[in-house]
This record gives sequence, structure tokens and C-alpha cells, in this order.
Amino acid sequence: MHDPLVIGVDAGATTSRCVISDLNGNILGRGAAGGANQNSSGAPPGEALRRALSEALADARADPARVGLGVIGAAGAGAAGREAAGAAARDAWAGAGLGGRVAAVTDLEVGFAAGTPAPDGLLLLAGTGAVGAAFAGGALTHRCDGYGWLLGDEGSAVWLGREALRAVLRALDGRGPATALTDAATQALGLTAGEDPEARAQAVLRAGFRLRPAELGTLAPLVSDLATGGDPVALGLAEEAARLLLHTLATVAARAGRGDAPGTSVVLAGSVLLSPGPVGDLVRAGVRQRFGTNPAEARDGAAGAAWMAILQLSGGFADPAAHARLTAASVG
Repeated sequence: MHDPLVIGVDAGATTSRCVISDLNGNILGRGAAGGANQNSSGAPPGEALRRALSEALADARADPARVGLGVIGAAGAGAAGREAAGAAARDAWAGAGLGGRVAAVTDLEVGFAAGTPAPDGLLLLAGTGAVGAAFAGGALTHRCDGYGWLLGDEGSAVWLGREALRAVLRALDGRGPATALTDAATQALGLTAGEDPEARAQAVLRAGFRLRPAELGTLAPLVSDLATGGDPVALGLAEEAARLLLHTLATVAARAGRGDAPGTSVVLAGSVLLSPGPVGDLVRAGVRQRFGTNPAEARDGAAGAAWMAILQLSGGFADPAAHARLTAASVG
């Protein structure tokens, strides 16, 4: 009789990744498919999940009957969307011919689990959006921000992109200083640079309003690159993003009763924090100063979901070395 296997899935907005692992954290197979985020992927998530599951099973050459438990993490699987996320997970599970159990959790939970085997700690995520979260006993207890591009997500890629365009418009109409962001953003938006500042401002304005909110995040790397190159305006935006993100982290820590507790496990996730650049560097420095520890990184949410499944099947007593094996094999 073979030991059971587990499955972990990270259902992202553009890509869904899946891993199959044994209880010792050895990854046996991987699968990937399109986005399966019920809020933003633009298609029902069940089919993408089924394809990712089936591909991982084929890659592992695993008997579906051996899989004892699966954990699927997705944005929108919180209280408001838990029922829909659970239904999509169960449909995909059955469609891939799997038995056993499957659970749907949030992307915050699998992100935290991807960064640390510890049950208690903090997560700071800054990708398209931004949110801070606190965990106790492996459960999400508190969160701050994550309110979307219009009302929150301070320090996120979308925030950086929006603030970059605001800085460009201020530079063009004279309310703000000149910045290398003007030419960089003009080129990124596919515009022809003209000599007349007012005409350029109107062109940037029209192009900016044509972007979907999430597409503003594609301008964030410009801010990072130009900040690294010494542009004062871009550097100011990067510093403000880091300040806002550290404030979010400090706030959720205080709400969870952790304050400045030394040695607290802090996990960083999302492209803004995991890509090279001044925002991530400043946030890491802030975490070290406040908590006296180097933050961990969540590189593979699917591995985090698999770790959650291992913990559940082992009654919470899984070997931390299994977590190390899962995350060492992670893909970005």
C-alpha cells in the first residue's frame, strides 16, 4: 500500500500552477494552465483548474486514487467567495478523476505557507494589489488593505503605475518637477513623443484611461528601473511605496498583538517585493529593523498549498524538512 499523495494549487489571475507531492515534500509532478481567479480571469475557473490538475497527474504518472487531499488557493476565496471557490474546486477535482478531499483557501494562506513552515507570523503581499495579513495556528486572523486599485492596495504595482502617470502629468503641466518617467511612460504607452507639453499630457491622459486598472501595474517596473538609475521623482515614488507597505505590515502586526516582537516570522510575496529593486530592498531593511529578522519569500504558492495539505493529513505534525524540500524545488 503506497503512502498518500497531496496536491497543491495556486490559482492566479493569469496562470494556475499545480504540484503533486508525497508527505515528505518530494515534488513528483507539476501542471499549469490559464488563470482561475473567479474575480479577474474572465472565464469560469473550473476548466483551468482541471487542466492544471490533469497535467500534474500525467507528469507524475500518479494514480489519482493515491491522492488523499488537495488544497487550492485563490484570490476571492475569502468569506464572500468561499462557496463559489469551493464549488469550482470540487468540480475540477472530480473532472480530473480525483478522489479524496479538496479544500479551497485564499491566496494569502498559501502565500504565507509558501514562505515558512511556522504556524504564526505575518505576510506582506505586494503584486498587482497589496495586503498585509497575520496568522496564528496556521489560520488567517487579521488583514489590512487589499481594497482594490480605487480605494486601497497602497504600494502595489497598480499604485506605482498610477502614481507614475500622475507624476508625468504634473511634470508636463508644470505642477511638478521634470522626470525621466515622462519619456519612459510615453514610450511604454505606445505614444509618439511630441514637443508640446499640453498635447503630450492629453495623449498620456487618453492612453491612461484606456488601460484596465490592473494594466497600470505594468508601469511599475519603469519606476523601479528609473529609481535605481537615480531619477529623483521615481525614487520618491519607490520610497513612498515602501513606507506605505511597511505601515500596512506594522498595522496588521499591532492588530494581531505582535507589535515589534523580535523573531516574528515575516513572509514577503508578490512581484513588487520579490523582483529586484528599491521597494523590495527598503521593505526588507524595514522588516529587519522592526522585527530583527530577515523576511522569508513566497516564491511558489502551489508549494505552499501542498504544505498545507501535508499538515492536514499529518495532523499538524509534519517535518519542517518537508517544507524545505517543497520550497527548494519551487519555480517562480
